[in-house]
Amino acid sequence: MTLQIYNTLTREKETFKPIEDGKVRMYVCGPTVYNYIHIGNARPIIVFDTVRRYLTYRGYNVNFVSNFTDVDDKLIRAAEELKLTVPEVADKFIGAYFDDVDRLNVAKATVNPRVTENMDEIIEFISALIDKGFAYESGGDVYYRTRKFADYGKLSHQPIEDLRHGARVETNELKEEQLDFTLWKKAKPGEIYWESPFGNGRPGWHIECSTLAKKYLGDTIDIHAGGQDLIFPHHEDEIAQSESLTGHTFANYWMHNGFLNIDGEKMSKSLGNFITFHDLLEEIDPNVIRFFMLSVQYRRPISLSDATLNDAANGLERLQTAYQNLKYRLETVEEDHFELEHQDEWLEQLTELKQQFEAEMDDDFNTANAITAFYELAKRSNIYLAQDKVSVTVLREFLSMLQLFANVLGIKLEQVAVSGLEDAEIDELIEERLQARNERNFARADEIRDLLKEKNIILEDTAHGTRWKRG
Repeated sequence: MTLQIYNTLTREKETFKPIEDGKVRMYVCGPTVYNYIHIGNARPIIVFDTVRRYLTYRGYNVNFVSNFTDVDDKLIRAAEELKLTVPEVADKFIGAYFDDVDRLNVAKATVNPRVTENMDEIIEFISALIDKGFAYESGGDVYYRTRKFADYGKLSHQPIEDLRHGARVETNELKEEQLDFTLWKKAKPGEIYWESPFGNGRPGWHIECSTLAKKYLGDTIDIHAGGQDLIFPHHEDEIAQSESLTGHTFANYWMHNGFLNIDGEKMSKSLGNFITFHDLLEEIDPNVIRFFMLSVQYRRPISLSDATLNDAANGLERLQTAYQNLKYRLETVEEDHFELEHQDEWLEQLTELKQQFEAEMDDDFNTANAITAFYELAKRSNIYLAQDKVSVTVLREFLSMLQLFANVLGIKLEQVAVSGLEDAEIDELIEERLQARNERNFARADEIRDLLKEKNIILEDTAHGTRWKRG
Protein backbone atom coordinates (compact mmCIF):
# COMPACT_ATOMS: atom_id res chain seq x y z
CA MET A 1 0.00 0.00 0.00
CA THR A 2 1.19 3.51 -0.78
CA LEU A 3 -0.14 6.73 0.70
CA GLN A 4 -1.87 8.98 -1.84
CA ILE A 5 -2.48 12.68 -1.17
CA TYR A 6 -4.63 14.97 -3.28
CA ASN A 7 -2.39 17.92 -4.09
CA THR A 8 -4.25 21.20 -4.64
CA LEU A 9 -1.29 22.42 -6.68
CA THR A 10 -1.56 19.67 -9.30
CA ARG A 11 -5.24 18.77 -8.76
CA GLU A 12 -4.25 15.12 -8.67
CA LYS A 13 -3.70 12.39 -6.12
CA GLU A 14 0.02 11.79 -5.80
CA THR A 15 2.10 9.15 -4.08
CA PHE A 16 3.53 10.68 -0.92
CA LYS A 17 7.32 10.86 -0.93
CA PRO A 18 8.79 12.85 1.95
CA ILE A 19 11.90 14.97 1.59
CA GLU A 20 13.65 12.86 4.23
CA ASP A 21 12.94 9.18 4.71
CA GLY A 22 10.85 8.59 7.82
CA LYS A 23 10.28 12.30 8.49
CA VAL A 24 7.50 14.74 7.59
CA ARG A 25 7.66 18.53 7.75
CA MET A 26 4.08 19.77 8.06
CA TYR A 27 2.76 23.32 8.43
CA VAL A 28 -0.88 24.16 9.18
CA CYS A 29 -2.11 27.75 9.28
CA GLY A 30 -3.29 28.54 12.79
CA PRO A 31 -5.90 30.97 14.14
CA THR A 32 -5.91 34.73 14.55
CA VAL A 33 -6.40 34.91 18.30
CA TYR A 34 -8.79 37.83 18.76
CA ASN A 35 -11.79 35.72 19.85
CA TYR A 36 -12.83 32.13 20.48
CA ILE A 37 -12.38 29.94 17.41
CA HIS A 38 -15.57 29.35 15.43
CA ILE A 39 -16.85 25.91 14.53
CA GLY A 40 -15.49 26.27 10.99
CA ASN A 41 -11.97 26.65 12.45
CA ALA A 42 -12.42 23.37 14.28
CA ARG A 43 -12.62 21.37 11.05
CA PRO A 44 -9.01 21.90 9.85
CA ILE A 45 -7.80 21.49 13.43
CA ILE A 46 -9.44 18.05 13.65
CA VAL A 47 -8.72 17.01 10.05
CA PHE A 48 -5.02 17.77 10.07
CA ASP A 49 -4.55 16.40 13.57
CA THR A 50 -5.95 13.15 12.14
CA VAL A 51 -3.59 13.38 9.15
CA ARG A 52 -0.73 13.80 11.57
CA ARG A 53 -1.93 10.84 13.66
CA TYR A 54 -2.07 8.59 10.61
CA LEU A 55 1.36 9.66 9.39
CA THR A 56 2.70 8.85 12.86
CA TYR A 57 0.90 5.49 12.74
CA ARG A 58 2.60 4.83 9.40
CA GLY A 59 5.96 5.30 11.14
CA TYR A 60 6.81 8.89 10.24
CA ASN A 61 8.32 11.37 12.67
CA VAL A 62 6.11 14.42 12.06
CA ASN A 63 7.43 17.90 12.77
CA PHE A 64 4.08 19.68 13.05
CA VAL A 65 4.06 23.49 13.12
CA SER A 66 0.95 25.64 13.51
CA ASN A 67 1.20 29.38 14.15
CA PHE A 68 -0.73 31.95 16.15
CA THR A 69 -1.39 35.32 14.51
CA ASP A 70 -1.19 37.42 17.66
CA VAL A 71 -1.12 40.90 16.11
CA ASP A 72 -3.28 42.36 13.34
CA ASP A 73 -6.22 44.75 12.84
CA LYS A 74 -8.70 42.34 14.48
CA LEU A 75 -6.62 42.07 17.63
CA ILE A 76 -6.19 45.83 17.78
CA ARG A 77 -9.98 46.32 17.55
CA ALA A 78 -10.61 43.58 20.14
CA ALA A 79 -8.11 45.21 22.51
CA GLU A 80 -9.99 48.50 22.26
CA GLU A 81 -13.36 46.82 22.87
CA LEU A 82 -12.13 44.70 25.79
CA LYS A 83 -10.01 47.49 27.30
CA LEU A 84 -6.93 45.25 27.13
CA THR A 85 -3.55 45.42 25.42
CA VAL A 86 -3.00 43.44 22.23
CA PRO A 87 -0.71 40.94 24.03
CA GLU A 88 -3.35 40.49 26.74
CA VAL A 89 -6.02 39.72 24.12
CA ALA A 90 -3.69 37.21 22.47
CA ASP A 91 -2.86 35.50 25.77
CA LYS A 92 -6.54 35.28 26.69
CA PHE A 93 -7.63 33.58 23.47
CA ILE A 94 -4.55 31.41 23.04
CA GLY A 95 -5.36 29.99 26.47
CA ALA A 96 -8.98 29.47 25.41
CA TYR A 97 -7.81 27.82 22.18
CA PHE A 98 -5.73 25.25 24.03
CA ASP A 99 -8.59 24.55 26.46
CA ASP A 100 -10.99 23.94 23.58
CA VAL A 101 -8.77 21.78 21.36
CA ASP A 102 -7.61 19.70 24.32
CA ARG A 103 -11.25 18.65 24.71
CA LEU A 104 -11.20 17.65 21.04
CA ASN A 105 -8.32 15.28 21.80
CA VAL A 106 -6.02 17.26 19.49
CA ALA A 107 -2.33 16.54 20.03
CA LYS A 108 -0.04 19.45 20.83
CA ALA A 109 1.91 20.82 17.87
CA THR A 110 5.66 20.38 17.83
CA VAL A 111 5.72 24.16 18.07
CA ASN A 112 3.08 26.91 18.00
CA PRO A 113 5.12 30.00 17.06
CA ARG A 114 3.68 33.42 17.71
CA VAL A 115 4.18 36.17 15.16
CA THR A 116 5.27 38.67 17.81
CA GLU A 117 8.02 36.34 19.01
CA ASN A 118 9.54 36.11 15.50
CA MET A 119 9.54 39.72 14.40
CA ASP A 120 13.29 39.88 13.69
CA GLU A 121 13.00 37.00 11.23
CA ILE A 122 9.97 38.58 9.54
CA ILE A 123 11.75 41.90 9.10
CA GLU A 124 14.81 40.08 7.74
CA PHE A 125 12.62 38.17 5.26
CA ILE A 126 10.99 41.39 4.01
CA SER A 127 14.36 43.13 3.70
CA ALA A 128 15.68 40.27 1.57
CA LEU A 129 12.66 40.51 -0.75
CA ILE A 130 13.30 44.25 -1.18
CA ASP A 131 16.97 43.58 -1.95
CA LYS A 132 15.97 41.06 -4.64
CA GLY A 133 13.51 43.48 -6.22
CA PHE A 134 10.40 41.48 -5.32
CA ALA A 135 9.17 44.10 -2.83
CA TYR A 136 9.16 47.87 -2.55
CA GLU A 137 8.61 50.54 0.08
CA SER A 138 5.87 53.11 -0.37
CA GLY A 139 4.63 55.62 2.20
CA GLY A 140 5.88 53.60 5.16
CA ASP A 141 4.32 50.36 3.87
CA VAL A 142 6.05 47.54 2.03
CA TYR A 143 4.35 45.71 -0.85
CA TYR A 144 5.13 42.56 -2.86
CA ARG A 145 5.33 42.85 -6.67
CA THR A 146 3.04 40.09 -7.88
CA ARG A 147 3.95 40.52 -11.56
CA LYS A 148 7.61 39.85 -10.84
CA PHE A 149 6.81 36.28 -9.72
CA ALA A 150 6.14 34.42 -12.97
CA ASP A 151 4.18 31.57 -11.36
CA TYR A 152 1.74 33.74 -9.43
CA GLY A 153 -1.68 32.05 -9.56
CA LYS A 154 -0.41 28.46 -9.92
CA LEU A 155 -2.06 27.22 -6.71
CA SER A 156 -5.48 28.73 -7.44
CA HIS A 157 -5.05 27.80 -11.13
CA GLN A 158 -5.85 31.27 -12.39
CA PRO A 159 -3.76 33.52 -14.67
CA ILE A 160 -2.70 36.76 -13.05
CA GLU A 161 -4.96 38.83 -15.31
CA ASP A 162 -8.03 36.96 -14.02
CA LEU A 163 -6.86 37.44 -10.45
CA ARG A 164 -6.32 41.15 -11.04
CA HIS A 165 -9.83 41.64 -12.37
CA GLY A 166 -11.49 39.32 -9.86
CA ALA A 167 -9.71 40.47 -6.72
CA ARG A 168 -11.76 42.52 -4.28
CA VAL A 169 -9.17 45.08 -3.30
CA GLU A 170 -9.62 48.69 -2.33
CA THR A 171 -7.81 51.16 -4.53
CA ASN A 172 -4.51 52.06 -2.91
CA GLU A 173 -2.46 54.82 -4.52
CA LEU A 174 0.66 53.62 -2.71
CA LYS A 175 0.71 50.38 -4.73
CA GLU A 176 2.33 50.01 -8.12
CA GLU A 177 -0.47 47.52 -8.98
CA GLN A 178 -3.65 46.85 -7.05
CA LEU A 179 -2.93 43.10 -6.81
CA ASP A 180 0.35 43.79 -5.01
CA PHE A 181 -0.06 42.73 -1.41
CA THR A 182 1.15 44.08 1.91
CA LEU A 183 4.27 42.78 3.64
CA TRP A 184 4.58 45.57 6.22
CA LYS A 185 1.94 48.02 7.46
CA LYS A 186 2.80 51.44 8.75
CA ALA A 187 1.51 51.93 12.30
CA LYS A 188 -1.30 54.39 12.87
CA PRO A 189 -1.09 56.74 15.87
CA GLY A 190 -1.60 54.83 19.13
CA GLU A 191 -1.25 51.39 17.55
CA ILE A 192 1.16 48.69 18.65
CA TYR A 193 4.28 48.67 16.46
CA TRP A 194 7.80 47.35 15.94
CA GLU A 195 10.79 49.28 14.66
CA SER A 196 12.12 48.28 11.26
CA PRO A 197 14.26 49.64 8.40
CA PHE A 198 10.97 50.55 6.69
CA GLY A 199 9.62 52.48 9.70
CA ASN A 200 7.45 51.65 12.69
CA GLY A 201 4.72 49.14 11.93
CA ARG A 202 3.72 45.48 11.92
CA PRO A 203 3.76 42.65 9.37
CA GLY A 204 1.06 41.80 6.88
CA TRP A 205 -0.74 38.51 7.29
CA HIS A 206 0.82 36.47 4.47
CA ILE A 207 4.47 37.07 5.35
CA GLU A 208 4.03 35.47 8.78
CA CYS A 209 3.55 31.90 7.59
CA SER A 210 6.31 32.08 4.97
CA THR A 211 8.75 33.23 7.63
CA LEU A 212 7.68 30.76 10.30
CA ALA A 213 7.63 27.78 7.93
CA LYS A 214 11.15 28.65 6.75
CA LYS A 215 12.45 29.13 10.30
CA TYR A 216 10.99 25.99 11.86
CA LEU A 217 10.83 23.59 8.88
CA GLY A 218 13.27 24.80 6.20
CA ASP A 219 13.11 26.25 2.69
CA THR A 220 11.02 23.33 1.37
CA ILE A 221 8.41 21.50 3.43
CA ASP A 222 6.48 18.31 2.76
CA ILE A 223 2.89 19.32 3.51
CA HIS A 224 1.25 22.73 3.84
CA ALA A 225 -2.39 22.60 4.93
CA GLY A 226 -5.36 24.76 5.81
CA GLY A 227 -8.93 25.58 4.92
CA GLN A 228 -10.11 25.90 1.31
CA ASP A 229 -10.67 29.62 1.87
CA LEU A 230 -6.90 30.10 2.27
CA ILE A 231 -5.97 28.96 -1.25
CA PHE A 232 -6.27 32.53 -2.55
CA PRO A 233 -4.85 34.88 -1.59
CA HIS A 234 -3.11 33.59 1.54
CA HIS A 235 -1.40 30.45 0.28
CA GLU A 236 -0.88 31.88 -3.19
CA ASP A 237 0.96 34.80 -1.61
CA GLU A 238 3.00 32.51 0.63
CA ILE A 239 4.27 30.63 -2.42
CA ALA A 240 5.24 33.86 -4.16
CA GLN A 241 7.10 35.21 -1.12
CA SER A 242 8.90 32.00 -0.23
CA GLU A 243 9.90 30.81 -3.69
CA SER A 244 11.06 34.24 -4.85
CA LEU A 245 13.30 34.45 -1.78
CA THR A 246 14.78 30.93 -1.68
CA GLY A 247 14.55 29.83 -5.31
CA HIS A 248 13.18 26.48 -4.07
CA THR A 249 9.75 24.84 -4.10
CA PHE A 250 7.95 26.02 -0.95
CA ALA A 251 5.75 22.96 -0.31
CA ASN A 252 5.54 19.64 -2.15
CA TYR A 253 1.94 18.85 -1.15
CA TRP A 254 -0.89 21.32 -0.55
CA MET A 255 -3.93 20.05 1.36
CA HIS A 256 -7.16 21.98 1.86
CA ASN A 257 -10.32 20.95 3.69
CA GLY A 258 -13.79 21.83 2.40
CA PHE A 259 -16.16 24.36 3.93
CA LEU A 260 -18.41 23.74 6.91
CA ASN A 261 -22.00 24.92 6.53
CA ILE A 262 -24.72 25.37 9.15
CA ASP A 263 -27.98 23.62 8.22
CA GLY A 264 -26.82 23.71 4.59
CA GLU A 265 -26.01 27.44 4.57
CA LYS A 266 -22.67 29.21 4.74
CA MET A 267 -21.85 30.34 8.27
CA SER A 268 -21.83 34.12 8.68
CA LYS A 269 -22.66 36.69 11.31
CA SER A 270 -25.13 38.38 8.94
CA LEU A 271 -27.20 35.17 8.74
CA GLY A 272 -27.17 34.79 12.51
CA ASN A 273 -25.70 31.28 12.32
CA PHE A 274 -22.19 32.09 13.52
CA ILE A 275 -21.21 29.56 16.21
CA THR A 276 -18.06 29.60 18.32
CA PHE A 277 -16.66 26.22 19.17
CA HIS A 278 -16.40 27.37 22.78
CA ASP A 279 -20.20 27.78 22.94
CA LEU A 280 -20.91 24.52 21.11
CA LEU A 281 -18.86 22.61 23.68
CA GLU A 282 -21.34 23.68 26.33
CA GLU A 283 -24.04 21.64 24.55
CA ILE A 284 -22.31 18.87 22.57
CA ASP A 285 -19.81 16.21 23.64
CA PRO A 286 -16.49 17.15 21.95
CA ASN A 287 -15.97 13.46 21.13
CA VAL A 288 -19.18 13.61 19.05
CA ILE A 289 -18.02 16.80 17.31
CA ARG A 290 -14.73 15.17 16.34
CA PHE A 291 -16.51 12.05 15.08
CA PHE A 292 -18.92 14.22 13.08
CA MET A 293 -16.06 16.15 11.45
CA LEU A 294 -14.44 12.91 10.31
CA SER A 295 -17.67 11.40 8.98
CA VAL A 296 -17.15 13.17 5.64
CA GLN A 297 -14.01 13.04 3.48
CA TYR A 298 -12.03 16.16 4.36
CA ARG A 299 -12.09 17.79 0.89
CA ARG A 300 -15.89 17.67 0.67
CA PRO A 301 -18.18 20.27 2.30
CA ILE A 302 -19.87 19.24 5.53
CA SER A 303 -23.11 20.52 7.06
CA LEU A 304 -23.58 20.92 10.80
CA SER A 305 -27.14 20.42 12.02
CA ASP A 306 -29.03 18.75 14.85
CA ALA A 307 -29.63 15.78 12.56
CA THR A 308 -25.99 15.30 11.52
CA LEU A 309 -24.76 15.68 15.09
CA ASN A 310 -27.38 13.17 16.24
CA ASP A 311 -26.23 10.72 13.57
CA ALA A 312 -22.66 11.14 14.75
CA ALA A 313 -23.66 10.60 18.38
CA ASN A 314 -25.53 7.39 17.49
CA GLY A 315 -22.66 6.10 15.39
CA LEU A 316 -20.13 6.79 18.10
CA GLU A 317 -22.35 5.07 20.67
CA ARG A 318 -22.38 1.91 18.51
CA LEU A 319 -18.61 1.79 18.63
CA GLN A 320 -18.40 2.59 22.34
CA THR A 321 -21.00 -0.07 23.18
CA ALA A 322 -19.11 -2.72 21.19
CA TYR A 323 -15.94 -1.77 23.03
CA GLN A 324 -17.60 -1.93 26.47
CA ASN A 325 -19.22 -5.28 25.68
CA LEU A 326 -15.88 -6.76 24.65
CA LYS A 327 -14.24 -5.50 27.83
CA TYR A 328 -17.03 -6.98 29.94
CA ARG A 329 -16.87 -10.38 28.24
CA LEU A 330 -13.08 -10.50 28.56
CA GLU A 331 -13.33 -9.76 32.28
CA THR A 332 -16.01 -12.41 32.90
CA VAL A 333 -15.14 -15.25 30.52
CA GLU A 334 -14.36 -18.54 32.23
CA GLU A 335 -11.44 -20.74 31.23
CA ASP A 336 -13.62 -23.72 30.32
CA HIS A 337 -15.48 -21.52 27.82
CA PHE A 338 -12.42 -20.97 25.62
CA GLU A 339 -13.11 -21.79 21.98
CA LEU A 340 -10.10 -22.37 19.76
CA GLU A 341 -11.43 -24.25 16.75
CA HIS A 342 -12.32 -21.14 14.69
CA GLN A 343 -9.83 -18.74 16.30
CA ASP A 344 -7.59 -18.40 13.22
CA GLU A 345 -10.59 -17.64 10.99
CA TRP A 346 -11.63 -14.73 13.22
CA LEU A 347 -8.07 -13.43 13.48
CA GLU A 348 -7.85 -13.50 9.69
CA GLN A 349 -11.06 -11.43 9.46
CA LEU A 350 -9.53 -8.87 11.83
CA THR A 351 -6.40 -8.65 9.70
CA GLU A 352 -8.54 -8.02 6.62
CA LEU A 353 -10.46 -5.23 8.40
CA LYS A 354 -7.20 -3.60 9.47
CA GLN A 355 -5.99 -3.71 5.87
CA GLN A 356 -9.30 -2.18 4.73
CA PHE A 357 -9.00 0.62 7.28
CA GLU A 358 -5.42 1.36 6.21
CA ALA A 359 -6.33 1.26 2.52
CA GLU A 360 -9.03 3.89 3.06
CA MET A 361 -6.69 6.13 5.05
CA ASP A 362 -3.99 5.65 2.42
CA ASP A 363 -6.49 6.97 -0.14
CA ASP A 364 -6.07 10.64 0.73
CA PHE A 365 -7.04 10.11 4.38
CA ASN A 366 -10.62 9.05 3.60
CA THR A 367 -11.89 8.98 7.17
CA ALA A 368 -15.51 8.51 6.02
CA ASN A 369 -14.70 5.12 4.49
CA ALA A 370 -12.32 4.28 7.32
CA ILE A 371 -15.26 4.76 9.72
CA THR A 372 -17.23 2.26 7.61
CA ALA A 373 -14.48 -0.28 8.35
CA PHE A 374 -14.71 0.77 12.01
CA TYR A 375 -18.46 0.01 12.03
CA GLU A 376 -17.85 -3.36 10.39
CA LEU A 377 -15.32 -4.19 13.09
CA ALA A 378 -17.89 -3.37 15.78
CA LYS A 379 -20.55 -5.42 13.96
CA ARG A 380 -18.34 -8.49 13.77
CA SER A 381 -17.37 -8.14 17.42
CA ASN A 382 -21.08 -8.26 18.32
CA ILE A 383 -21.50 -11.41 16.21
CA TYR A 384 -18.54 -12.98 17.96
CA LEU A 385 -19.86 -12.06 21.41
CA ALA A 386 -23.15 -13.82 20.64
CA GLN A 387 -21.33 -17.17 20.74
CA ASP A 388 -21.44 -19.26 23.88
CA LYS A 389 -17.73 -20.00 23.70
CA VAL A 390 -15.11 -17.43 22.81
CA SER A 391 -11.33 -17.19 22.61
CA VAL A 392 -9.57 -14.75 24.91
CA THR A 393 -7.01 -14.20 22.14
CA VAL A 394 -9.75 -13.13 19.71
CA LEU A 395 -11.45 -10.94 22.33
CA ARG A 396 -8.19 -9.16 23.02
CA GLU A 397 -7.51 -8.73 19.31
CA PHE A 398 -10.99 -7.21 18.78
CA LEU A 399 -10.35 -4.78 21.63
CA SER A 400 -6.90 -3.93 20.36
CA MET A 401 -8.18 -3.30 16.84
CA LEU A 402 -11.04 -1.08 18.03
CA GLN A 403 -8.59 0.96 20.08
CA LEU A 404 -6.14 1.16 17.18
CA PHE A 405 -8.79 2.60 14.84
CA ALA A 406 -9.92 4.99 17.57
CA ASN A 407 -6.38 6.21 18.25
CA VAL A 408 -5.76 6.97 14.58
CA LEU A 409 -9.00 8.97 14.39
CA GLY A 410 -8.53 10.56 17.81
CA ILE A 411 -11.81 9.12 19.10
CA LYS A 412 -12.33 8.10 22.73
CA LEU A 413 -14.08 4.78 23.23
CA GLU A 414 -14.29 5.03 27.00
CA GLN A 415 -17.57 6.70 27.83
CA VAL A 416 -17.31 9.91 29.79
CA ALA A 417 -18.51 9.78 33.40
CA VAL A 418 -21.26 12.39 33.15
CA SER A 419 -23.64 10.57 35.48
CA GLY A 420 -21.80 11.50 38.66
CA LEU A 421 -20.85 7.86 39.23
CA GLU A 422 -17.43 6.44 38.48
CA ASP A 423 -17.08 3.07 36.75
CA ALA A 424 -16.01 1.32 39.97
CA GLU A 425 -19.07 2.64 41.81
CA ILE A 426 -21.36 1.38 39.06
CA ASP A 427 -19.71 -2.04 39.16
CA GLU A 428 -20.18 -2.21 42.95
CA LEU A 429 -23.89 -1.35 42.66
CA ILE A 430 -24.38 -3.99 39.96
CA GLU A 431 -22.64 -6.57 42.15
CA GLU A 432 -24.89 -5.58 45.06
CA ARG A 433 -27.93 -5.91 42.80
CA LEU A 434 -26.84 -9.39 41.74
CA GLN A 435 -26.39 -10.44 45.36
CA ALA A 436 -29.84 -9.02 46.24
CA ARG A 437 -31.43 -11.02 43.43
CA ASN A 438 -29.66 -14.19 44.55
CA GLU A 439 -31.04 -13.58 48.04
CA ARG A 440 -34.48 -12.98 46.48
CA ASN A 441 -34.43 -9.42 47.81
CA PHE A 442 -36.09 -8.11 44.66
CA ALA A 443 -37.12 -4.82 46.25
CA ARG A 444 -33.46 -3.88 46.78
CA ALA A 445 -32.51 -5.12 43.31
CA ASP A 446 -35.18 -2.93 41.73
CA GLU A 447 -34.13 0.00 43.92
CA ILE A 448 -30.57 -0.25 42.61
CA ARG A 449 -31.76 -0.51 39.01
CA ASP A 450 -33.94 2.59 39.45
CA LEU A 451 -31.03 4.47 41.06
CA LEU A 452 -28.77 3.65 38.13
CA LYS A 453 -31.52 4.61 35.69
CA GLU A 454 -31.79 8.04 37.36
CA LYS A 455 -28.05 8.41 36.81
CA ASN A 456 -28.55 7.60 33.11
CA ILE A 457 -26.93 4.15 33.43
CA ILE A 458 -28.56 1.53 31.21
CA LEU A 459 -28.40 -2.11 32.34
CA GLU A 460 -28.64 -5.14 30.06
CA ASP A 461 -29.08 -8.57 31.61
CA THR A 462 -27.56 -11.23 29.33
CA ALA A 463 -26.68 -14.92 29.49
CA HIS A 464 -23.16 -13.86 30.31
CA GLY A 465 -24.07 -11.45 33.09
CA THR A 466 -25.18 -7.85 33.43
CA ARG A 467 -23.63 -5.24 31.12
CA TRP A 468 -24.04 -1.52 31.47
CA LYS A 469 -23.49 1.64 29.48
CA ARG A 470 -24.01 5.33 29.97
CA GLY A 471 -27.08 6.71 28.23
